[in-house]
Amino acid sequence: MGKESIKEQGNTIKDWNEADRPREKLALYGESSLSNAELLAILIGSGTQQKSAVELMRDVLKVCDGHLSRLGKMSIAELMKFNGIGDAKAITIKAAAELGRRRALEHVDDMQQIANASEAYAYMYPLMRDLKCEEFWVILMNNSSRIIKRVKISTGGLTATAVDIRVVLKEALISDATCMIVCHNHPSGSLRPSNDDKNLTSHLVAASRTMNIRLIDHVIVTDGNYYSFADNGLI
Repeated sequence: MGKESIKEQGNTIKDWNEADRPREKLALYGESSLSNAELLAILIGSGTQQKSAVELMRDVLKVCDGHLSRLGKMSIAELMKFNGIGDAKAITIKAAAELGRRRALEHVDDMQQIANASEAYAYMYPLMRDLKCEEFWVILMNNSSRIIKRVKISTGGLTATAVDIRVVLKEALISDATCMIVCHNHPSGSLRPSNDDKNLTSHLVAASRTMNIRLIDHVIVTDGNYYSFADNGLI
């Protein structure tokens, strides 16, 4: 049924034909047949007197330019600014976003090796995609590029985080790592490394070399893309 005929039925989902209701539609045709707004509408359960749950979630997604990743970054307070979304519905949306993040983490946690920036990005993105502040992580590996573990080194503000090179090397030595890739995120979405990023990378290269540890790459993680220092000839 098209949009015009749906509108003619009324603003509440109960007024719609059964096949157009999100729950019934999922039961009949499967979850892949539903839009993001319809799936979210099932979670929040109801809308307002003026708007159905689907219309309400369309409004929320419109603010996020349709991106679920941006929805996941919204706080409970930001979600509650929408008429019809109280604390219970906002918490439900946040819980769903967290479940999605954890599902993605289950996939990357199965990774055994990392050979390049693309694989490092795939490994770290689910962990860093919804962060509002910068974080700096190190992926520690053995001589065969097999992952030993990943460690968060520091958390900073919106535009920077302080990194102690000694802490990075300490983690590598404790884990008997011979290779490592460092990663940090840019919440702004900018892929351009700052001068501080470049200076830190050059100091890390020099310091790790003295400890016979190879810094394979420094990867800047953004929402949907990455910057590799190695690929750009800076390592």
